[in-house]
Amino acid sequence: MSFHRRRYPYYNRLRRLLPLVFAVFLSLLILFAFLSFLAPFPGDSDRLPPRVRYSSSDAIKATGFRIPRAGGRSDRDIWRSRNAEFFFGCSNASSKFANAKAVTRNDRYLVIATSGGLNQQRTGIVDAVVAARILNATLVVPKLDQKSYWKDASDFSHIFDVDWFISFLSDDVKIIKQLPLKGGRTWSTSRMRVPRKCNERCYINRVLPVLLKRHAVQLNKFDYRLSNKLSDDLQKLRCRVNYHALKFTDPILTMGNELVRRMRLRSKHFIALHLRFEPDMLAFSGCYYGGGDKERRELAAIRRRWKTLHINNPEKQRRQGRCPLTPEEVGLMLRALGYGSDVHIYVASGEVYGGEESLAPLKALFPHFYSKDTIATKEELEPFSSYSSRMAALDFLVCDESDVFVTNNNGNMAKILAGRRRYLGHKPTVRPNAKKLYRLFMNKENTTWEEFSFRVRSFQRGFMGEPKEVRAGRGEFHENPSTCICEDTEAKAKAQMESRKLGKKNKSTNKDAAVTVTNDDQTEEDEPDWSEPDYEEELSDLKDRGLYNGTSLDYDDPSTSDEPELEEMLSD
Repeated sequence: MSFHRRRYPYYNRLRRLLPLVFAVFLSLLILFAFLSFLAPFPGDSDRLPPRVRYSSSDAIKATGFRIPRAGGRSDRDIWRSRNAEFFFGCSNASSKFANAKAVTRNDRYLVIATSGGLNQQRTGIVDAVVAARILNATLVVPKLDQKSYWKDASDFSHIFDVDWFISFLSDDVKIIKQLPLKGGRTWSTSRMRVPRKCNERCYINRVLPVLLKRHAVQLNKFDYRLSNKLSDDLQKLRCRVNYHALKFTDPILTMGNELVRRMRLRSKHFIALHLRFEPDMLAFSGCYYGGGDKERRELAAIRRRWKTLHINNPEKQRRQGRCPLTPEEVGLMLRALGYGSDVHIYVASGEVYGGEESLAPLKALFPHFYSKDTIATKEELEPFSSYSSRMAALDFLVCDESDVFVTNNNGNMAKILAGRRRYLGHKPTVRPNAKKLYRLFMNKENTTWEEFSFRVRSFQRGFMGEPKEVRAGRGEFHENPSTCICEDTEAKAKAQMESRKLGKKNKSTNKDAAVTVTNDDQTEEDEPDWSEPDYEEELSDLKDRGLYNGTSLDYDDPSTSDEPELEEMLSD
């Protein structure tokens, strides 16, 4: 009894306190709900850096660390690639590669209809010549795409010097401007498509039998329809077409060279930047740049143009390095690589999303900022301005002649220029390592400029366009034409010997094995089979070479009617 008497007062006091505790707790809960209601919507304050909303004079201060005018400290010559002098383009045919007159059949004609923008079509033209050689056919000058997104009415002769194209390749492939007449009428072509990455055997098994039957075949939507894995002679033919036979017309060359001359008058060296920050590119990538509901609405409206486009996770896209860098991020990367504020930049770009507001931080970092519209008059550009391919050709020429080319995405123009610059002397070609730079840009406010620039240089090793950066056979051949690049080992050994004699450590010479980047994005090619019992001697020879297996497939097989990838078209 005494035990229970002692406990009852304790429970009585506890019962009296409980209502007070609940009242305090409820008050705190109501206060918290009220504060949450007043807080901004989380969607408008994303973790991604917001689009810049300050004037260009405040741009550098707003990054959170002091950027020296000279940029980051660099341990290399920023205007040339290491060991570039020991590598050169080599695309001459071997003695085993027969002259076109000896192998071309007079009753075979190949017509090609390309697809996409200027640079995507360029890959189709290059591969069309090689396809004609595989089939021992006469090639008709390729048709350019005039109906897709760009709506450019230009034909081949408006962009490229057609007579030079035909004459330069006369020993490799017979090329004519149009199909000959047959009985007073134009040939009726059989239209078909081939799979992407179709190899030599694929063309012989799919296209050759149709060519033997109908004598004239048109391959439609011809972009990326040829394998990366071909014989050395066919790869070298690709290089002869891309780097020698495809020459722009005189009006384009004249205007393009004038733009380069005007950049050279301003500075001994200059950077060409393919910014690729247009609304369509951002919409297609599914990325988000902190512009709130306005940005989401605008880009979503553009995305609706492509019905088959999947909705991506913007944060995941950035983490995986699939988003173009913002203009500010490109500028910070270049300053960290050692390019100071006095460097002149030529920007090849269409309409930049966000306009001058987006460009302000980049212009603050690099005040010497130019484009074809600022160094040429409207009257000078008038013959080209109504044609997207001709305007793109002008930018292509300036980017090709620049001392350093910087690409902000790995699209068609970036790939072709990267390969061309490797072939013509390994001029520096900077491709952002966006996957690693993403986290660095996210946390730049919490680091010093010295640490930031050191990490940028570290992340960019293997992304600077230096020799042996990418292993032979990796990636697209147009980007990495390794078969057509030779090394002068004797000159290299002599330079190393002279360096040792002088007692100097030439780091750039001794470090021959530059960082190797593995691009395992190649797919295995399809190897479809089919034939036709004609030209027995030729088919027998193909069988002996293992290129023809003697089975049959109807030439209008619907499985070959695949659509071109949207990403390749947009990346142009």
